[in-house]
Amino acid sequence: MWKLNQLISGDDGEREESFLEEESDGPCSLSPTQRMYAFAASLAAGLILMFLSLIVFAKPIKFALLFTFGNVLAVGSTAFLIGPKRQLGMMFDPVRIYATAIYLGCVVLALIFALLIHSKILTVFAIIFEICALFWYSLSYIPFARRMVSSLMIRLFDTEL
Repeated sequence: MWKLNQLISGDDGEREESFLEEESDGPCSLSPTQRMYAFAASLAAGLILMFLSLIVFAKPIKFALLFTFGNVLAVGSTAFLIGPKRQLGMMFDPVRIYATAIYLGCVVLALIFALLIHSKILTVFAIIFEICALFWYSLSYIPFARRMVSSLMIRLFDTEL
């Protein structure tokens, strides 16, 4: 940006500051516009990977890799909007600490089963649990949603007559 301004203004003076110090107070700070673009790009990449995983659904290991990385990109995309520190703080809030731990555990298990063990059945189970954990984690951001889903499940699957 500085070089463009220098070229337009015809200024040949030397500049002491580096690129990172130009407009920001730290190397990781982004402008609001840049945050929106990064969020959109990360979310779009995650959704594309999840969509592509459906194409290779018959091959569970490839499906697990694409789906899991797409899932992590989509969930992590909100860190561009609110910042990674606040995102992690919200993820490990006492209200959703168990949902986050189960979700992250399922992500790790899916990758281990797909990459190291090469077990299709275990990978499929890990992906099913990952989807359920992500659903439960997402419900934690909606007030009373987990309580409503729990009571609905109890009503639907209650065996008492």
